[in-house]
Amino acid sequence: MQNIKGLGPSVANILYFLHPTIIPPFNTAMLNGFNKLFGEKKKLGSWDSYREMRNTILHVNDQFKNLLSKDLGAISGLLFDIGVGLIDTDGNVRIEEELRRKMEKERKKRHREREDDVGKENEHTEMEYQLMKIGGSLGCDVIAASNDRSRSYKGKKFSFISNSLSELPELDLKEEIKERGDIDKIKKGIDFIDVIWLEKNSSKIVCAYEVEKSTSIYSGIMRLTDLALALADSKDIGFYLVVPDEREKKTIAELERPHTQNDNIKISYILFSDLCEKGCDYICKLGKDHTVMEQVAK
Repeated sequence: MQNIKGLGPSVANILYFLHPTIIPPFNTAMLNGFNKLFGEKKKLGSWDSYREMRNTILHVNDQFKNLLSKDLGAISGLLFDIGVGLIDTDGNVRIEEELRRKMEKERKKRHREREDDVGKENEHTEMEYQLMKIGGSLGCDVIAASNDRSRSYKGKKFSFISNSLSELPELDLKEEIKERGDIDKIKKGIDFIDVIWLEKNSSKIVCAYEVEKSTSIYSGIMRLTDLALALADSKDIGFYLVVPDEREKKTIAELERPHTQNDNIKISYILFSDLCEKGCDYICKLGKDHTVMEQVAK
């Protein structure tokens, strides 16, 4: 880049594609935009001007990297838009002011998204906790998904719930699965089902639950269906989706789709409100075993 003449923007653009985080592209529009925003008089075709312009771009991009991008394409696009007149600065608006405004807007958006994600995660954890507590109170062995077993709800660890298991027992799977050598793959899938109830001191599953707060209803249906099809005997098992009240219509629509229906597999759903408002004590008064959930489900 030392004293090369006649190549100008072409070399800079080639270098940008090779090193997009340290070399910005360079053309007349970008130069005009840069000069307008920073009150400079950099010249096209001057490597000294380009290097000075690059240093400023790197500094500003690092300062506002959360809003822009590690790749210098975002800030380069902004300079280009200003240079061709798509963004009018009126000679008064500085890049810092414009970026701060956009950054604040983006920060508030990310904050709302994080709060929403935390709220959804907390509700999901609460539903798992309630299901495990109810199952344990009804005398079932209970277990959460493998990635959730270390969780707690309001300071109460899942592992401390009555009859809580640390791992799934050996399940009775269909012979064809064993013959195909798919046992490990099937077990891994079953291990991610949100909550499973089993007969006390047994490997027999009696209920399986998928909590669908924000994920696809269809994916929950498929996980429960895969479980039913993998087990040697699933006719007496209760399969349930646990969903927010506002997702009830979506759940019904998914359950009524032809390709999600199976004559041998019945999947019901339970609303968050029914599980929370009725609570463990009320539900356990409806019966003495896992079949009470049929009265709560729809």
